[in-house]
Amino acid sequence: MRVGELARRTGTTIRALRYYESVGLVVPRRLANGYREYDPIAVRLVGQIRELMALGLSVEETRPFVESIAAGSDDADVCAAALATYRGTITALQERIGKLTAQRNALNARLDAAAGRVVSGRSAAGADPHRLIGRTLPALDFYATDGRPVDLAALGPGRSVIFVYPLTGRPGVDLPNSLLEVPGALRDTEQPAWFRDHHAEIRTAGAARVYGLSAQSTGYQRELAHRLRLPYPLIPDPRLTLAADLGLPTFTAGDMTLYERLTLIIADDVIEHVFHPIHFPASHALDVMRWLTKKRLPARTHHTRH
Repeated sequence: MRVGELARRTGTTIRALRYYESVGLVVPRRLANGYREYDPIAVRLVGQIRELMALGLSVEETRPFVESIAAGSDDADVCAAALATYRGTITALQERIGKLTAQRNALNARLDAAAGRVVSGRSAAGADPHRLIGRTLPALDFYATDGRPVDLAALGPGRSVIFVYPLTGRPGVDLPNSLLEVPGALRDTEQPAWFRDHHAEIRTAGAARVYGLSAQSTGYQRELAHRLRLPYPLIPDPRLTLAADLGLPTFTAGDMTLYERLTLIIADDVIEHVFHPIHFPASHALDVMRWLTKKRLPARTHHTRH
């Protein structure tokens, strides 16, 4: 058979077959016209090479097995050279496994040590986010998912609700293993969806506007807002600028730094209340709605002059 046919029947490439030929493992016959012709046994030889290479042997280490088949043996494993190759390969693998295990253990130790030194956004003193009550929001400009600019220091009159969350997963897109341990990472659309489903009630309870904020990118936030048909905008803060300015709590997951869950109630640009920690994000909007109902801003009365 010709080289192309041998490559097709063995599932390999012509380039690989040329290499096997160059090292003397699979040798074709030369025809009078100069073409190479491979005997049928070449299929078995190439199959043996590929099978052993998949087990970790080098091309050269397959030689005793190939030569045994070429000599007419039905079992390429019975020769002494083949057994010695097996033993040598197993020993090399054990040594490599030992080194890799030691490297893994050393990396785990460094990871544990580094994780223990990580300082969250609360600051080294472990400042409580509730200390922010009474402060004005910093003059930070963002572009929300509706394309409009948002100045946190000038949200407008009345109460604003900003719920901060870590991240959301996207359907059909696997999250890195390091993020799978984030509570609700795979289905963390419940909190945004709850604020969506009860947006009108929250507004009626006294919120002039609602925003969601996370460290995810603008593209990720826009996809979520479109998919969930959110009636309120999301604010992307991938650089954690709000955390840096206010000292909001964050945590690390793999190589990402994410916001802890909290909700800010801002009244006339002053932080009036902070919800933190939030243990049940799916029902958190209900807590916000209840608080707003109790703290509803009194309606302005108009006095008539007599």
